[in-house]
Amino acid sequence: MNAPTDIAMKTDDVLRIELEVFRREHRDLDEAIAALVARGTGDQLTIQRLKKKKLRLKDMIAQIEDRLTPDIIA
Repeated sequence: MNAPTDIAMKTDDVLRIELEVFRREHRDLDEAIAALVARGTGDQLTIQRLKKKKLRLKDMIAQIEDRLTPDIIA
């Protein structure tokens, strides 16, 4: 994962590409977790690790979206 300081040094184009990659990974993890739970084939430790990774991705997505969204002065 990238540190928040890395985001500041990247161009908007790079961030948009990373954003799409992170969103895809987040969706894939969501589907994998749902499948493991539905089939009952995943142990709790594995499911917890996948959920933590999904949460880290969500945080990265939010950071990139904040960077790409222009500040609006009311």
